[in-house]
Amino acid sequence: MGKYYLGIDVGTFETKGVLIDEKFEVIASYGAKHGMENPRPNFFEHDAETVWWADCCKVSKGLLEMAGIRPEQIAGIGTDVLGCDCLPVDENCVPLRKAILYGIDARASAEIAWLEEYYGEKRLGELFTHPLCSDDIAPKILWIKNNEPEVYAKTYKFLTGSSYITAKLTGEYVVDQFLAKSSFSPLYRQEDASINDAECGIFCRPEQLAETMFVHGIAGKITDKAASETGLAEGTPVICGTGDSTSEAISVGIVEPGRLMFQFGSSLFFFYCSDKLVLDHRLHGNSFTVPGAYCVSGGTNTAGTLTRWIRDIFFFDVAERQERGGPESYGVMMDLVANIPAGSGGLIVLPFFAGERCPINDPLAKGMIFGLNLEHTREHIYHAALEGIGFSIAQNIRVMEEIGLPVDVVTAVGGGVRNSVWMQIVADIIGKPIRIPKVSIGASYGDALMAALGTGLLASFSELEAVIQPGVILNPDMEIHEKYKNYQLIYDALYENTKELMHRLEK
Repeated sequence: MGKYYLGIDVGTFETKGVLIDEKFEVIASYGAKHGMENPRPNFFEHDAETVWWADCCKVSKGLLEMAGIRPEQIAGIGTDVLGCDCLPVDENCVPLRKAILYGIDARASAEIAWLEEYYGEKRLGELFTHPLCSDDIAPKILWIKNNEPEVYAKTYKFLTGSSYITAKLTGEYVVDQFLAKSSFSPLYRQEDASINDAECGIFCRPEQLAETMFVHGIAGKITDKAASETGLAEGTPVICGTGDSTSEAISVGIVEPGRLMFQFGSSLFFFYCSDKLVLDHRLHGNSFTVPGAYCVSGGTNTAGTLTRWIRDIFFFDVAERQERGGPESYGVMMDLVANIPAGSGGLIVLPFFAGERCPINDPLAKGMIFGLNLEHTREHIYHAALEGIGFSIAQNIRVMEEIGLPVDVVTAVGGGVRNSVWMQIVADIIGKPIRIPKVSIGASYGDALMAALGTGLLASFSELEAVIQPGVILNPDMEIHEKYKNYQLIYDALYENTKELMHRLEK
């Protein structure tokens, strides 16, 4: 009887699951779409029970049915959820409010400003490996304390998404040591990821935090209750789990120094694997999920979220045709913009439609469509938005190279890689090849691989890299790259010349 490994990835708009066999081949994939709530500007939420957990149950049952295998044949399970979420739960792991999402949610700006003054620049630098930003979970906890005292008073644990799903599956409260150190500062110690009792005071009690372990460590086994809800077998091992971007990185072999990955999802996130700790205020430097390795990471707040907005606003007819059984909307949009020239007819989009993370780290940054004239069409706007994400990627690569991190080949993964026009635009803007692995499913595949590692099928992360199958490489057109250089200069200057006006819009 063959063994299989299950991975489930809960994303911003969809939950995806895969089953792989002992040869690491995907034998089944299954998805469940969901929404994202935006109750106020800068507020973004998910209902953890009706979205995260309900989707996990639906996907696990769907995978078993599609593959036609028995639950007992699954040898290990790995899961991930959006990385830097904040979810308070009671003693029964029942959420006390909707989950506050990752860096896209900028509600805690006042708390960030207060913490910067409270700690001062020197102490802040000692406690954090990056500037405080909307990715950080500690300010989100402080926001709950300041704005929802009744929720705060009832909280048994402050969890991130992966911790919640693992707790629902196993009854154990754990968090990946990488997430603990990168997203929960200063609540966990940087040197060993242990709970930092001395710094918890203004945020929460130490016992309200999950214990840390390595991502591939066995957190526990499927409980009887979880088995009845998911269709999985009681006693099946479950690894700790992590955030989606980490799983994406693992899925394409970002486990050795010098590797760089960009994840094209609802937002865009990147990991650069390094052999040393690198600190720069524009990016995030931490030890990595892979034991003994380090990473430089960061992201933009919009990627697929922006293309979705453009579809719904400018290409609503295309979206409606898809709803009536017509062709897939993003494929149609890709074909429509294929012949738009580089530079989109003198149009530039700043993709800061939900604030921005790296490298500007400004939650109050605003989106912009700059250079409009009467000859521009919706196709020009969409093409310029794809270029805007490319210009942001180029900014971050430039920072990496400035601090001594060589970038030769970029690996791309996530739903966005299906848009070949977009991938070529990015290659042309950055002037570097883009590698798209054969299996580009993304985070759920990484979860399944780590489940195989955690349960002993693989002996190490270096062995894991060897099973990643090569795919295609998109080479840049260097003539177009030279043309993009001028547009990049304008893109860079637009934010610097308008940021004060952007901030005034908040007052």
